[in-house]
Amino acid sequence: MAERSLVEALWWGTGAGSRIARVLLAPFSALFALIVRVRNACYDRRLFPARVPRLPALSVGNFTVGGTGKTPVSSWLASQLASRGARPAIVLRGYGDDEPLVHARLTPSIPVLVNANRLEAIERAAAAGADIAVLDDAFQHRRVARVADVVLVSADVPDGAERSLPTGPYREPSSSLRRASLVIVTRKAASLPRARALVAHSIAVAPGVPTAIVHLALESVHFEARPTAPLASIAGTRVLAIAGVGNGAAFGDQLREAGATVRMRAYPDHHPFTRADAQSLARGLGPGEIALCTLKDAVKLLPLWPREAAAIGYVSQAVIIDEGGDAITAILDLAINARLRQL
Repeated sequence: MAERSLVEALWWGTGAGSRIARVLLAPFSALFALIVRVRNACYDRRLFPARVPRLPALSVGNFTVGGTGKTPVSSWLASQLASRGARPAIVLRGYGDDEPLVHARLTPSIPVLVNANRLEAIERAAAAGADIAVLDDAFQHRRVARVADVVLVSADVPDGAERSLPTGPYREPSSSLRRASLVIVTRKAASLPRARALVAHSIAVAPGVPTAIVHLALESVHFEARPTAPLASIAGTRVLAIAGVGNGAAFGDQLREAGATVRMRAYPDHHPFTRADAQSLARGLGPGEIALCTLKDAVKLLPLWPREAAAIGYVSQAVIIDEGGDAITAILDLAINARLRQL
């Protein structure tokens, strides 16, 4: 399989096949963009009123599909709120079985509620003792009023035309950043100057909206029944990198930066791995090659991995603030103050 998944090849590919597919799908993108504009206009004019939830809500989302780091950033923000004395719950729609499992690994003490009806999930969170809700992937879910909208923009996504789904990753245009409370540019393998360029673009598109840069850095390597190892331990190692995430290529780039020789197997975001997938991947390991995946993939792949095969590991991720820490602190203060007013 190529380093990019088929979806990523459609969005960013420069070959004839990718270009023809985008032309054929262009009418569907135009229709999608029209529906989004009409829907947003209805909310902006309050023809579709937002409902005030039982708990103050902090939304974390984006305006593109996948790869921005919503899950680790949502968990990190929830943990920051908890460290300030709040009792947060994480609420999400749940597009795949992986998301709640990843949250449970990252923040095991914080309850996770999965429900397409976010208002109902927030009610359940309140009944269970939560006093604030972190909404994972809720920028487009405008039915629920929130105290702040944190919007993530990935610096690892290639430059290109702003194409709506399905010919591109855009759920809505970048002008939608104007309704954000904070724009966080996330970077994995992308450089800090690249992230700063996107901050400048955000400021031009949405003047007055605070910005920050966060590095989603690979931190350590985990194998079952083995001690956790530093990322540097994979230097000089041959790695089969398995990624069923948005922009899986960035995961491969991060492993290369750590000194590994990487062979990539990219799958679509939220890929539902099967036992047959796991067996095929295990059989395909070369001599001396190790299999590594993201935590998002590990929660699905580890239970399926053949016991007789060489073990599969995953690489954990750290959330590191590069720039704009004061803007993030201000959003956390806003959420905490909204919680205090409701107590």
